[in-house]
Amino acid sequence: MNEPTLFSFTPMGGHVECSAYSPVFKAIAMVIATAALLWGWQMLAQGHLELTLHSSGWIGAALCMMLYTEWHILRGKTTLDSLSIQQTWVWHKRVNLNELAYVKLIRLRGFEWLIAPRLYTKTFSNKLTVFYASSSTMLSQLEALEAAVKQQREKL
Repeated sequence: MNEPTLFSFTPMGGHVECSAYSPVFKAIAMVIATAALLWGWQMLAQGHLELTLHSSGWIGAALCMMLYTEWHILRGKTTLDSLSIQQTWVWHKRVNLNELAYVKLIRLRGFEWLIAPRLYTKTFSNKLTVFYASSSTMLSQLEALEAAVKQQREKL
């Protein structure tokens, strides 16, 4: 009886890493966060808010969440190797390649600088995970991974 072959994929060079988001995407996120901070400061300076939890607590909490997310946008990295794909983010995302049941790369060609390309993954246990990537090298390797997963799963 033939046992099913395990899925294997090795990216070019064995390991590819890139920023999760493009410089333009990062800049847009920074502009939005800065504008929100300035708006909050202006509201405080004009007397519409007071430095109390009741008056400015919700705005302060929202600004903190925006800045926390912005920090992760600036620092997020996506890594692909022969064992897994992973991304540093608010939480660390990781999927082992041999657990992949479905992979789909979503991107708008020519607009990768604005709309972050993303790889949708689904494991055999129905775990859905989305990974973002910004470099052309990573995107070409994710396309190759998508084709390899599709070819391997058609055999099953």
